Amino acid sequence: MKLNRRRVGALGALVVSLALVTSACGGSSDSSGSGSGGDMTVTFLPKNLGNPYFDTSDKGGKTAVTEFGGKFQQVGPETASPDAQVPFINTAAQQGVKALVVSANDPKAIGDALNEARDAGTKVVTFDSDTEPQYRDLYVNQASAEGIAKTQVDLVTKEIGDSGEVAILSASANATNQNAWIKLMKADLAKNHPNVKLVDTVYGNDDDQTSFDKTAALLQSHPNLKGIISPTTVGIAAAARYISTSDYKGKVVVTGLGTPNQMREYVKDGTVTSFALWNPEDLGYLAAYAAKALVDGTITGKDGDSFKAGKLGTYKVGADKTVLLGEPFVFNKSNIDKFNF
Repeated sequence: MKLNRRRVGALGALVVSLALVTSACGGSSDSSGSGSGGDMTVTFLPKNLGNPYFDTSDKGGKTAVTEFGGKFQQVGPETASPDAQVPFINTAAQQGVKALVVSANDPKAIGDALNEARDAGTKVVTFDSDTEPQYRDLYVNQASAEGIAKTQVDLVTKEIGDSGEVAILSASANATNQNAWIKLMKADLAKNHPNVKLVDTVYGNDDDQTSFDKTAALLQSHPNLKGIISPTTVGIAAAARYISTSDYKGKVVVTGLGTPNQMREYVKDGTVTSFALWNPEDLGYLAAYAAKALVDGTITGKDGDSFKAGKLGTYKVGADKTVLLGEPFVFNKSNIDKFNF
């Protein structure tokens, strides 16, 4: 929960031109900056490297760590499988890093490794995709699960006239955030959109080609499909790319969660009308400051703790050791050129 709330429209003023971080298999690091961070090392562990969404969120983390004078590292697996992050967690603990910021591929598979890191003195912050609460010190959530789910349902039902068949193209079957949103989307559809039928949920594993192929298979399996919701940046871009050069363009709606730079061409060519997201750079930035607050002892993660997060202002810890960035933002042809990430 944020104390100094900004208008959603002010998001555009905060977004600067981002140069996406070039990721290598071995990760990257930066120790520039000065301030109260001292020798604080903050290691970011995304679901996988080479993902534009995580390149952007980790860039926000790097900016924050540089501001407070710490050392930033980005490490991670090439593919987003449930236990692929474990070796990187173990290495971070062995290196004695002060804080580990993780987007979890699975709510349980990395739990033991995270707890071993915590026992060794490393503070663990999850962001974007959570573990079960007992495995981390704090979770920085991009927006409420209810808000994210409702936004996507509202977008697709409006565009298909609140009637017809829709499907979901998700990331991995074990992704905590995806499954939470899907559960809420199903409930919303059943309760508020009786004429809309969810006919399938498929998984592209946050891989472009797999998501592209899953889109093709969905359309072949469900010839009456009117809409695809993809609550993952890789999936929505792959689905839009397939639709954009097919006979389904203008007939099948694609929406979900994407970044402006990924989706701009598909919005401008009419493949996609609208989609949603938060600012991933701000999410990484907030997660880094949350990690610093834990290391400094400013907060312990209890309900009501508050801390300063640089340019974003003051944030408060809520229930279940969770910090909320804000609300989803809807992008469309009228506003997409105001953003560059």
